[in-house]
Amino acid sequence: MNRIDPFFFRLAKKYRTPWQVQKFIQTLKYNSESKGVTLRSARSAILAKTAHCIEAAFISAAILEVHQYPPLILDFESQDGLDHVIFVFQKKGLWGAIGRSRDHGLEGRAPVYRTLRDLAWSYFDPYVDGTGRLKAYQFLHLDDTSSPWRTSPRNVWRAEDYLLSIPHIKLKSSSRRYNKLVKLHEAKTPLPRSKAWW
Repeated sequence: MNRIDPFFFRLAKKYRTPWQVQKFIQTLKYNSESKGVTLRSARSAILAKTAHCIEAAFISAAILEVHQYPPLILDFESQDGLDHVIFVFQKKGLWGAIGRSRDHGLEGRAPVYRTLRDLAWSYFDPYVDGTGRLKAYQFLHLDDTSSPWRTSPRNVWRAEDYLLSIPHIKLKSSSRRYNKLVKLHEAKTPLPRSKAWW
């Protein structure tokens, strides 16, 4: 593991659990700049007080690795090219997640999932909108991206390039289920909130 930056030690004293980090992430303004404009490191995103999904995953990983959580993420692929990234962790052998999104259903999950595949499936329903449909996911350690995702003062496009280059695990879903969810979206019917949604 890389030497932990004192900046994250200070934050880790305040945010000690995944739940606390999720609540902190939700206080940051959602970074809605056009796609391809920013991909800030964890420190830069915190200083800017704004984060989109992958920036939030960087922040979560940088804070929680102080508490011995490895910097692990899931990267989701969608049919419309609008991918999503979440930080994932284990507690008592079960998987949970921390996430940031404009859609609450795509944010964090309590650690109640036996497998990463089960965790990934929990994002299928809220992913559906006018164009979105979850089609694949991949699990990786952020250091595999060979990018300075923790502290770089510059955009860290290398991390995104790596995510786009690796093969993903397919999720085969029912078109009948998908079409039902599209109709609910078009009718502006909110999905039932799952107890596992943070």
